[in-house]
Amino acid sequence: MNQPGMKAYIEDAEKALLHTYNRYQIVLDKGEGVHLYDIEGKKYLDFVSGIGVFALGYRNKAYNDALKEQIDKLIHTSNYYYNVPAIEAAKKIKDVSGMDRVFFTNSGTEAVEGAIKAARKYAYLKDGATDHEIIAMEHSFHGRTMGALSITGTPKYREAFQPMIGNIKFAQMNNFESVKNLVTDKTCAIIFETIQGEGGIYPAEKKFMEQIKALCEEKDILLILDEIQCGMGRTGAMYAWQRYGVKPDIMMTAKALGGGVPVGAFLMTERVAKQSLTSGDHGTTYGGNPLAAAAINKVLDLFEETHIIENVNSVAPYLEKKLDELVEKYDFIKTRRGAGFMQGLEFMKPVGETIEKALDNGLILINAGTNIIRFVPPLIITKEDVDNMIAILERSLS
Repeated sequence: MNQPGMKAYIEDAEKALLHTYNRYQIVLDKGEGVHLYDIEGKKYLDFVSGIGVFALGYRNKAYNDALKEQIDKLIHTSNYYYNVPAIEAAKKIKDVSGMDRVFFTNSGTEAVEGAIKAARKYAYLKDGATDHEIIAMEHSFHGRTMGALSITGTPKYREAFQPMIGNIKFAQMNNFESVKNLVTDKTCAIIFETIQGEGGIYPAEKKFMEQIKALCEEKDILLILDEIQCGMGRTGAMYAWQRYGVKPDIMMTAKALGGGVPVGAFLMTERVAKQSLTSGDHGTTYGGNPLAAAAINKVLDLFEETHIIENVNSVAPYLEKKLDELVEKYDFIKTRRGAGFMQGLEFMKPVGETIEKALDNGLILINAGTNIIRFVPPLIITKEDVDNMIAILERSLS
């Protein structure tokens, strides 16, 4: 029996799936290394990696074999029981993050929800009040569930779903005074992405990080860092905050953590753990199940065995150099921002047409806002992959 064509599959999808995405008009079928293939066999160089998920590249045999082995052994038990993969994964993520306690979730937005609850419970146990405030950043993005949406600093995402959870204030990223001016005796947490992703690839500045940390320590406010997209080696450190030496009280991680299996986690220091969530405060049916934890374990093992972070630090300067050359060459490209393998090119015009042309030419890219092309490739890319990407992108700019 012949397989339906691309057009037929897309028509079926549009009849069956809830239309919450404006999808690109291709149907992907398989992957190999840093390339994806559609159902008609066309090859694409992937500089999106499933939005920062497939750090190890596609069809990694060691990763796939580890999951197959766990599937044949035990997939799920619930959190009423211990399981070895989750215990091992918790120890490993503690080691690479420097945090003390872990709660596994199924996604990044769920990790954000847990972090918000932990911060509110921490404050509640101090004074018994339930009117504490959280300061988040303008142009931030933390997820689509109600708590995460409430601290997302882009009004268009929130407006149709009001009322949000209360007592959220928004400051300006990298403007310490704008944060300080919002602090009251009710402030329980300050939360932001170490590098804003959806908001336009804006890294936090070192001075800003240090000032916020000092303010939090002075006022007993919890510093919460969202490392969902910028974490897991993407910036050249396992977590982006480690580049600054500014440790959070709570952090969230997801995306590349599971290498493609839906997983996330929020982590905290022992001090916060002892004074926040306890039995009955939070839960998950699937989070940290044996299959998900096996994925985390293999990802973290492979990061070490294949020197993933070393590759980021080796190739990223070359990627930055080639992107900077485009800024110099084309007057409609304004600037480059980012760190490691999380980069953005800001254009003077919308980038949608350029991304569509790149797709036609065999390159997968994604935007961050209307005028920024975001580059979040698998962490295994080489300088040759960078050259190929630049060549296709330049063809797509004409």
